[in-house]
Formats: sequence, C-alpha cells, structure tokens
Amino acid sequence: MIDSHVISSDKVEGSAVYNGNGDKLGSIDDLMIDRQSGTVRYAVLEFGGFLGMGTDRFPLPWSMLKYDTQREGYVVPVDKSQLEGAPHYASGEIPEYSDAYGRTVYNHYGVDWM
Repeated sequence: MIDSHVISSDKVEGSAVYNGNGDKLGSIDDLMIDRQSGTVRYAVLEFGGFLGMGTDRFPLPWSMLKYDTQREGYVVPVDKSQLEGAPHYASGEIPEYSDAYGRTVYNHYGVDWM
C-alpha cells in the first residue's frame, strides 16, 4: 500500500462526518476550492432530513475536519445544536461563496478567516 497525503475529491464526497462524541452528523456532499490558491476552503456537510430527503447543506471550514482512520470518516468539534444555528442552504440553492459569506461561516465556528 502506498502511503499518500493526498486524496481524490470523489473519495472525500460521501464520507461520514462525526462529532467528538462519535455521533454521526451527516456526510460530505461537496468540497469548495479556492480558484486562485487551490486550497480547499469548505467541506459541505449534508445534515438533517430523513433518509436523504429534506437535508440542508452546511459549509464547514476545511481546517476543522480531522480524518479518523478507525471511523473511516471525518471528526469535527461541532454538536448538532451548533449546526442548527449555522449558515446553511437547501439542496440545489448554492449561495455566493463570497469573502463576506466565508467570514460568516468561519466566525460561526470560531475559526480565523483565511
């Protein structure tokens, strides 16, 4: 097996996301990449709903996600109540990912803006 520190985006999309208590919050729906720097700014969490219906999308600062090999998913220091008040949007309604929107997202989670 080759030890690599890179991963294809199609392997990240669909990955489970857990909080620190081990509760599954949802899965990664998409990655948002800065066009100029090439860095991933957000992992978009699909959260809520029932059996994939009525779910919303919650951008999380990429730096918050830590991969857990035992869970085979990402862990974030977020609980469900913090997500309920977080910036989000409905499936198919992608917001303008402007710097102002980014600051709102990062501030909500207490992460320093780029």
